[in-house]
Order: sequence, then structure tokens, then C-alpha cells
Amino acid sequence: MRALPFLTLAAAGLSLSGCVVGAVADVVTAPVRVGSKAVDLATTSQSEADEKRGREIRKREEQLGKLERRYGKELRDCQDGDRGACAKAQLTYREMQTLTPAIPVEPEPED
Repeated sequence: MRALPFLTLAAAGLSLSGCVVGAVADVVTAPVRVGSKAVDLATTSQSEADEKRGREIRKREEQLGKLERRYGKELRDCQDGDRGACAKAQLTYREMQTLTPAIPVEPEPED
């Protein structure tokens, strides 16, 4: 009769030791997991850098397109005799010239 409580206590001790070992392992590995997460957040992968660069290039291309449309309108107004439009067209052209070097040129396809 006395063996039954002893066996129950022994079985409970073995099962709890697994929980304790698991908890200790979680506590020990927590700093490593936190550190690796911080490093992952602090670094940028090559694909993330490429995506960011692509977004920046598209944004510059859109801005250049807007400037080209505005320049065309100002140039037409200038040709119609509007001196103010001529001055605006010059400023827009300068802005286009400063933006153009920041946009990469696509290489010509080889035949």
C-alpha cells in the first residue's frame, strides 16, 4: 500500500523535472534569441536593400516625368509669348538636369 504513493511521487517528480529542464532551457536561450532578433532588425539583407533602391529610383523617375510634362507646358506657353513661362521653363529644365544623373541608365541589349 505504501508503494503506491511513493510511485506516484516518483512519477510526478520525473514529469516535473522535464518541465523544470524546459523552463531552464528557455531562460538560458532567451538572451540568444533576443540578441539574434536585434541583429536581424539592425541589419538589412541584400534583397531589402535592392527593394529600397528600386523604390527610390521609381520615385525619381516619377518626379522626372512630372517635370518633363510641366516643362513641355511651360515651353509651349513661352513660345506663345509668355515671358514668365520662359523663366519657369528654365528653372524646370535646371531641376530636370540635377535629377537626371540620379536615375540609372538601362544598358542597350546586345545583339
